[in-house]
Amino acid sequence: MSRLFFPRLAVSNIRKNGRFYFPYLLTCIGAVAMFYIMCAITFDEGVKKMPGADSLSFILKLGCIVIAVFSVIFLFYTNSFLIKRRKKELGLYNILGMEKRHIARIMFFETVLIAFAGITGGIAAGVLLHKLIVLCLFKLINFSVPVGFYVSGIGMAYSLSLFISIFLLTLLFNLVQIKLANPIELLRGSSVGEREPKTKRLLAFAGAASLGAGYYIALTIESPLEAILYFFLAVLLVIAGTYCLFTAGSVFVLKQIRKNKRYYYQAKHFTSVSGMLYRMKQNAAGLANICILSTMVLVMVSTTASLYAGVEDALDYRYRTDISISAKYTSGAADRDRMLADIQNAVKEQNRSMSNLKDYRYLSFTAGRKGNEFALNTDNLFTNSSNSLVFLTAEEYARLTGTEPAELEGNEVLVYSTGENIGSPFKLQDQEYSVKARLDSFPMVDEYFEDFVEAHFVVVSGNDALSRIYEAQKRAYGKYESSMTHEISFDIDGTDEEKIACANSVRDTLGSGTKENYDSLYLESKQLSAGEFYAFYGGFLFLGVFLGLLFLMATVLIMYYKQISEGYDDKERFEIMQKVGMSRDEIKKTISSQILLVFFLPLVTACIHIAFAFKIITKLLAVMNLTNVSLFAWCTLFTVIIFGAIYGIVYAATARVYYRIVS
Repeated sequence: MSRLFFPRLAVSNIRKNGRFYFPYLLTCIGAVAMFYIMCAITFDEGVKKMPGADSLSFILKLGCIVIAVFSVIFLFYTNSFLIKRRKKELGLYNILGMEKRHIARIMFFETVLIAFAGITGGIAAGVLLHKLIVLCLFKLINFSVPVGFYVSGIGMAYSLSLFISIFLLTLLFNLVQIKLANPIELLRGSSVGEREPKTKRLLAFAGAASLGAGYYIALTIESPLEAILYFFLAVLLVIAGTYCLFTAGSVFVLKQIRKNKRYYYQAKHFTSVSGMLYRMKQNAAGLANICILSTMVLVMVSTTASLYAGVEDALDYRYRTDISISAKYTSGAADRDRMLADIQNAVKEQNRSMSNLKDYRYLSFTAGRKGNEFALNTDNLFTNSSNSLVFLTAEEYARLTGTEPAELEGNEVLVYSTGENIGSPFKLQDQEYSVKARLDSFPMVDEYFEDFVEAHFVVVSGNDALSRIYEAQKRAYGKYESSMTHEISFDIDGTDEEKIACANSVRDTLGSGTKENYDSLYLESKQLSAGEFYAFYGGFLFLGVFLGLLFLMATVLIMYYKQISEGYDDKERFEIMQKVGMSRDEIKKTISSQILLVFFLPLVTACIHIAFAFKIITKLLAVMNLTNVSLFAWCTLFTVIIFGAIYGIVYAATARVYYRIVS
């Protein structure tokens, strides 16, 4: 036997099964190219020069991990379609006298050829597209320095390592299947799952309960911080519920449709419903995968697009003024007048003017709450029952509000709470305080504070009362003690570049002298932070679109393979129907009825998932400083429309493939 016999046979098999292998090969090329590009950008030296490079690097590394994990799962999944369609052919080889070791050699050469073409084609496509993708990323994050064209050695090494490993594992998996199966099982391999599935009521109930629990969590979450904790639990419940309902619930629904004799005993309905019912065991996983992938595409693209479109809103939400300075001190009064004078001089040196100036001091720490009592001990610092307490004197409150100081005596206080009110009197450690009045609002509280912190703002009579509270928490917390805070914030006039120059001037001035009077000093500039925001949100949009395309590619391929598999499974059935008198038009109507239901059920379910997830996603977006719900709603709507259009195009294309096979 010639040495080239098996390689030639492998090439011949791939060519003859091109309808199955070429889409798989294109998907491999796409996955390799995407992974190479992501790795190349992640380890690009030019990326390290960007504003917000740390955040962007984290996002890109996350993208590499997601693509790698998804590639493993997806290529294994699509390989199962291929091996199923090939089982009859391989079984025939075995019956005609070819030993399993010979079949293994054929499969080895087939895998080597596909792997070589997929990996080399993917890396070549990645190298060619890398520059274009980088320019798109730089455009998104407002970064103008170009990166030169080059081939990423790290990206190529990682791509080769990952995908050679994947192809090796799929080959081993296929060889094990061939070794364990006998020739008869191989011949019948493509017909497995043709028995009518039983109605698994318990599984259907579990799926409905899991889906309902996920929806309930998504709809009842009110706090953005709770949304972070429970979002992934809700996602897992919805995924589990989706698989269970597509597996068991779909069988139950189809059997209920079959009981409706008026609907069921029509030519187009009878054939499509019975066909789907008998193959639902093998259909369910594919439909559920399409649904989950569609949901992932819709969520990722809509959220990242809304984040990027709302970056200016996010900046305004996070930074209420152009410049804010927070200085910590633990002893002495610290030279307040000097600090303010230094800041004003630095602003004047830049020929800028200040407005909306706020200058105040306060003490903030956490205490465990039980009713109207607040306990100061380290056990309460990190518990759910802890509340934030913010104290400032009547004089500081007057400076902050521009009003006359409130007349408070002894332990009388004014209180404003963002959460549950505290009663009067209330106790802090051993001291009891009487609430003279409750405030309707508080200048330190903004929407950002309201969303994330349950806090009580307490105005005390004077410095003596504040000092007692400071010393009490210092004794109780030891190394966890809180410092006094001096906060200054203001707006300045000028362009963004002028405001950045002014912020840098203020930072330099404070760092050179004023900082000596404080334990720590931190300056935030809205304009300086804008670069990091664009890098962060632009990176998320880039990753969302990138992964969205990957998942869309996977969705299309699963749909394509599903149609081909069902086409070959239905071919004989429709031939029999034609022989007993069913016309081509009736067959076409039956096919349309079946494909419409199978194709658009996952899309409709994905849209339902998005609708129920809308609220919890808005809470997560608030964590990322985006509170423009209407913007997210419009982005979601446009994403659904665009995805639906692409989905419809794929439906039309694959329906024609299915019809050509069965007719």
